[in-house]
Amino acid sequence: MTEIKRPLACVGIVCRRGDTVLLIRRGREPLKGKWSIPGGKMDFGETVRDAALRELKEETGVEARITGLIDVVDSIMDDQHYVLIDFEAEWISGEPIAADDAMAAEFVPVQDAMRRVEWDETRRVIKPA
Repeated sequence: MTEIKRPLACVGIVCRRGDTVLLIRRGREPLKGKWSIPGGKMDFGETVRDAALRELKEETGVEARITGLIDVVDSIMDDQHYVLIDFEAEWISGEPIAADDAMAAEFVPVQDAMRRVEWDETRRVIKPA
């Protein structure tokens, strides 16, 4: 019997602190070594908001308050289909420390974030937040 491929539900979070945005440098594939927003796969039974806040805390040690939904984005690459649910958030506490599958984490000015992030869709979700 042929296996039916299905998209994977993932979350992302654009966390702002003043005029800066939190970026991570990915430590695993896909896109290992590339700058992005914190995020990852949802766990079974987890709400999308809880998943976004968990990923933020796991990857950076930062805590935030979700302030809205930015967009839902499809990423289809390397025989994988990810559905990325991206939220905007306001920093509450914690200084970024790379953890889990992030090799770096830091708040950077939005202009700098737009230069570091290569994927157009990620730049697009950072801009309106």
